[in-house]
Amino acid sequence: MEQITISEAEFAQVRAFALREAGITLTPAKKTLVMGRWNKRLVHHGLASYAAYLKLINDQAQAEERRISIDLLTTNETYFFREPKHFEFLRDAILPKVNARERFRVWSAACSSGEEVYSIAMLLSDRLAHGNWEVLGTDLSTRVLERAREGLYETSRTQGISEDYLRRFCLKGTGPYADKVLMDRPLRERLKFSQVNLNETLPRLGVFDVVFLRNVMIYFDTPTKAAVVARVAQCLRPGGYLLIGHSDTLNGVAHGLEPVKTAIFRKTAG
Repeated sequence: MEQITISEAEFAQVRAFALREAGITLTPAKKTLVMGRWNKRLVHHGLASYAAYLKLINDQAQAEERRISIDLLTTNETYFFREPKHFEFLRDAILPKVNARERFRVWSAACSSGEEVYSIAMLLSDRLAHGNWEVLGTDLSTRVLERAREGLYETSRTQGISEDYLRRFCLKGTGPYADKVLMDRPLRERLKFSQVNLNETLPRLGVFDVVFLRNVMIYFDTPTKAAVVARVAQCLRPGGYLLIGHSDTLNGVAHGLEPVKTAIFRKTAG
């Protein structure tokens, strides 16, 4: 495939587009990433420059292509039980205090291809015997949400899942699917997935006991980060917890949440 080079002026336009449409801040080091991910779309449309592609996706009639272009700019690297300290805190500090008469709700706010959502669901299914729980997974990318709903993963990506959970919640594929596992149907049917742009006014999602907002804010500048955290915090019940990625930081962000542990914050009551 022909590799089309991006100019500095074109990359500046791409950066402005990514910030405006998705709140993503692309550093100069991401120029190669942009070429690697968008080049195929230029070839697909028979375009000779990134400026021409930007003109195409800025056309209001090209909403689907604009969605594809944003999906391609979104980094979606994740795996099961990533950053296990958060899951240990959920298991040992939060779940033992859950009131069985109240629905326990968790939001994975940048769920990518769903590994985080299924990790949470396996833990809740294991530890909350009453079954009165709900997990919502949202992402900007509709492409990865389709994968999340399917719940089908390569076996090589399941190292973080314990043998017990693999046996109880995962179905090992056979034949052409021998190198894959499928999340158990009862678990899949408990989950909800929805497309949500954290950089816009949020839809009515309800109130959550825990929100996972991990490994996404590293792509936001400080004003965008502050706006996202403010929106998400409004969805936390008093006493609820916000978990951010260990690579993320709330430095410079006035969030009104109290730190509990590294990358764990609590919304104070009142």
